Amino acid sequence: MSDIDAVQGRIMAALDRIGQGLDALSADSGETSSEETRKLQQNLEDEKLANAQLKERVKTLRARLEKAETAASVDAGAQDAHAEALRKLDADLQALRHVNQQLRDNNAALREANATGVVEPHLINKAMMAELEGLRAVRASDRTEVDAVLAELDKVVRAATQESAPVEDGEKTAEPAAQEDE
Repeated sequence: MSDIDAVQGRIMAALDRIGQGLDALSADSGETSSEETRKLQQNLEDEKLANAQLKERVKTLRARLEKAETAASVDAGAQDAHAEALRKLDADLQALRHVNQQLRDNNAALREANATGVVEPHLINKAMMAELEGLRAVRASDRTEVDAVLAELDKVVRAATQESAPVEDGEKTAEPAAQEDE
Protein backbone atom coordinates (compact mmCIF):
# COMPACT_ATOMS: atom_id res chain seq x y z
CA MET A 1 0.00 0.00 0.00
CA SER A 2 2.83 2.42 0.85
CA ASP A 3 4.44 1.67 -2.53
CA ILE A 4 1.30 2.84 -4.30
CA ASP A 5 1.18 5.99 -2.18
CA ALA A 6 4.84 6.67 -2.98
CA VAL A 7 4.26 6.19 -6.71
CA GLN A 8 1.21 8.41 -6.54
CA GLY A 9 3.28 11.11 -4.80
CA ARG A 10 5.97 10.90 -7.45
CA ILE A 11 3.38 11.22 -10.21
CA MET A 12 1.84 14.25 -8.54
CA ALA A 13 5.28 15.87 -8.27
CA ALA A 14 5.91 15.15 -11.95
CA LEU A 15 2.55 16.66 -12.87
CA ASP A 16 3.42 19.79 -10.90
CA ARG A 17 6.78 20.08 -12.67
CA ILE A 18 5.11 19.64 -16.05
CA GLY A 19 2.50 22.24 -15.15
CA GLN A 20 5.24 24.69 -14.10
CA GLY A 21 7.05 23.96 -17.34
CA LEU A 22 3.89 24.67 -19.33
CA ASP A 23 3.36 27.93 -17.43
CA ALA A 24 6.93 28.95 -18.20
CA LEU A 25 6.43 28.00 -21.84
CA SER A 26 3.24 30.01 -22.02
CA ALA A 27 5.13 33.04 -20.75
CA ASP A 28 7.89 32.46 -23.27
CA SER A 29 5.58 31.43 -26.09
CA GLY A 30 7.54 33.41 -28.63
CA GLU A 31 10.77 31.58 -27.80
CA THR A 32 9.49 27.97 -27.83
CA SER A 33 8.05 26.03 -30.67
CA SER A 34 4.48 24.84 -30.80
CA GLU A 35 5.74 21.28 -31.32
CA GLU A 36 7.51 21.30 -27.97
CA THR A 37 4.42 22.72 -26.29
CA ARG A 38 2.26 20.03 -27.85
CA LYS A 39 4.62 17.31 -26.58
CA LEU A 40 4.58 18.75 -23.10
CA GLN A 41 0.79 18.95 -23.11
CA GLN A 42 0.61 15.36 -24.31
CA ASN A 43 2.96 14.32 -21.50
CA LEU A 44 0.78 16.18 -19.04
CA GLU A 45 -2.35 14.40 -20.29
CA ASP A 46 -0.57 11.02 -20.13
CA GLU A 47 0.50 11.67 -16.55
CA LYS A 48 -3.02 12.73 -15.57
CA LEU A 49 -4.40 9.53 -17.07
CA ALA A 50 -1.79 7.42 -15.25
CA ASN A 51 -2.58 9.27 -12.02
CA ALA A 52 -6.31 8.60 -12.41
CA GLN A 53 -5.64 4.91 -13.06
CA LEU A 54 -3.44 4.69 -9.97
CA LYS A 55 -6.09 6.39 -7.84
CA GLU A 56 -8.65 3.83 -8.98
CA ARG A 57 -6.21 1.04 -8.25
CA VAL A 58 -5.58 2.42 -4.76
CA LYS A 59 -9.35 2.56 -4.14
CA THR A 60 -9.72 -1.04 -5.27
CA LEU A 61 -6.84 -2.23 -3.10
CA ARG A 62 -8.16 -0.40 -0.05
CA ALA A 63 -11.62 -1.92 -0.59
CA ARG A 64 -10.06 -5.39 -0.82
CA LEU A 65 -8.04 -4.75 2.33
CA GLU A 66 -11.12 -3.62 4.25
CA LYS A 67 -13.05 -6.65 3.02
CA ALA A 68 -10.23 -9.00 4.05
CA GLU A 69 -9.98 -7.37 7.48
CA THR A 70 -13.74 -7.70 7.99
CA ALA A 71 -13.68 -11.35 6.94
CA ALA A 72 -10.72 -12.01 9.23
CA SER A 73 -12.51 -10.49 12.21
CA VAL A 74 -15.64 -12.58 11.51
CA ASP A 75 -13.51 -15.71 11.08
CA ALA A 76 -11.72 -14.98 14.35
CA GLY A 77 -15.04 -14.89 16.22
CA ALA A 78 -16.15 -18.16 14.66
CA GLN A 79 -12.79 -19.73 15.42
CA ASP A 80 -13.02 -18.65 19.06
CA ALA A 81 -16.47 -20.20 19.39
CA HIS A 82 -15.29 -23.35 17.66
CA ALA A 83 -12.19 -23.57 19.84
CA GLU A 84 -14.34 -23.23 22.95
CA ALA A 85 -16.64 -26.01 21.72
CA LEU A 86 -13.64 -28.25 21.07
CA ARG A 87 -12.22 -27.50 24.54
CA LYS A 88 -15.55 -28.48 26.09
CA LEU A 89 -15.73 -31.64 24.01
CA ASP A 90 -12.20 -32.54 25.03
CA ALA A 91 -12.96 -31.97 28.71
CA ASP A 92 -16.10 -34.13 28.43
CA LEU A 93 -14.16 -36.88 26.71
CA GLN A 94 -11.41 -36.82 29.33
CA ALA A 95 -13.97 -37.02 32.15
CA LEU A 96 -15.80 -39.85 30.43
CA ARG A 97 -12.60 -41.81 29.89
CA HIS A 98 -11.63 -41.30 33.52
CA VAL A 99 -15.02 -42.55 34.75
CA ASN A 100 -14.86 -45.56 32.46
CA GLN A 101 -11.41 -46.45 33.71
CA GLN A 102 -12.66 -46.31 37.31
CA LEU A 103 -15.60 -48.48 36.34
CA ARG A 104 -13.31 -51.06 34.76
CA ASP A 105 -11.15 -51.07 37.88
CA ASN A 106 -14.26 -51.58 40.04
CA ASN A 107 -15.42 -54.44 37.85
CA ALA A 108 -12.04 -56.09 38.06
CA ALA A 109 -12.19 -55.81 41.87
CA LEU A 110 -15.71 -57.28 41.86
CA ARG A 111 -14.55 -60.23 39.75
CA GLU A 112 -11.71 -60.87 42.15
CA ALA A 113 -14.11 -60.67 45.10
CA ASN A 114 -16.45 -63.07 43.34
CA ALA A 115 -13.63 -65.49 42.83
CA THR A 116 -13.10 -65.53 46.61
CA GLY A 117 -16.86 -66.07 47.11
CA VAL A 118 -17.64 -62.78 48.87
CA VAL A 119 -19.78 -60.96 46.28
CA GLU A 120 -23.17 -61.86 44.84
CA PRO A 121 -23.33 -62.56 41.08
CA HIS A 122 -26.12 -60.02 40.37
CA LEU A 123 -23.77 -57.24 41.55
CA ILE A 124 -21.24 -58.33 38.98
CA ASN A 125 -23.95 -58.32 36.30
CA LYS A 126 -24.94 -54.77 37.27
CA ALA A 127 -21.31 -53.69 37.14
CA MET A 128 -20.90 -55.29 33.72
CA MET A 129 -24.03 -53.52 32.45
CA ALA A 130 -22.65 -50.23 33.75
CA GLU A 131 -19.37 -50.91 32.00
CA LEU A 132 -21.19 -51.62 28.73
CA GLU A 133 -23.11 -48.35 29.07
CA GLY A 134 -19.84 -46.57 29.68
CA LEU A 135 -18.37 -48.08 26.54
CA ARG A 136 -21.44 -47.02 24.58
CA ALA A 137 -21.03 -43.50 25.93
CA VAL A 138 -17.38 -43.49 24.86
CA ARG A 139 -18.41 -44.65 21.42
CA ALA A 140 -21.04 -41.89 21.23
CA SER A 141 -18.53 -39.25 22.33
CA ASP A 142 -16.05 -40.53 19.76
CA ARG A 143 -18.76 -40.24 17.14
CA THR A 144 -19.44 -36.67 18.26
CA GLU A 145 -15.77 -35.92 17.90
CA VAL A 146 -15.69 -37.41 14.40
CA ASP A 147 -18.78 -35.38 13.47
CA ALA A 148 -17.05 -32.19 14.67
CA VAL A 149 -14.00 -32.98 12.53
CA LEU A 150 -16.20 -33.74 9.52
CA ALA A 151 -18.05 -30.45 10.01
CA GLU A 152 -14.74 -28.58 9.97
CA LEU A 153 -13.62 -30.41 6.86
CA ASP A 154 -16.94 -29.53 5.23
CA LYS A 155 -16.36 -25.84 6.03
CA VAL A 156 -12.87 -25.99 4.53
CA VAL A 157 -14.13 -27.69 1.37
CA ARG A 158 -16.97 -25.17 0.98
CA ALA A 159 -14.56 -22.26 1.44
CA ALA A 160 -12.20 -23.70 -1.15
CA THR A 161 -15.11 -24.25 -3.53
CA GLN A 162 -16.32 -20.68 -3.09
CA GLU A 163 -12.84 -19.29 -3.69
CA SER A 164 -12.47 -21.26 -6.92
CA ALA A 165 -16.06 -20.65 -8.08
CA PRO A 166 -15.42 -17.19 -9.64
CA VAL A 167 -12.63 -18.66 -11.76
CA GLU A 168 -14.86 -21.49 -12.95
CA ASP A 169 -17.72 -19.07 -13.69
CA GLY A 170 -15.34 -16.91 -15.72
CA GLU A 171 -14.23 -19.93 -17.70
CA LYS A 172 -17.82 -21.00 -18.31
CA THR A 173 -18.83 -17.56 -19.54
CA ALA A 174 -15.76 -17.35 -21.75
CA GLU A 175 -16.57 -20.62 -23.55
CA PRO A 176 -19.98 -19.59 -24.98
CA ALA A 177 -18.47 -16.34 -26.21
CA ALA A 178 -15.81 -18.34 -28.03
CA GLN A 179 -18.50 -20.55 -29.54
CA GLU A 180 -20.44 -17.51 -30.77
CA ASP A 181 -17.33 -16.25 -32.60
CA GLU A 182 -17.12 -19.52 -34.56
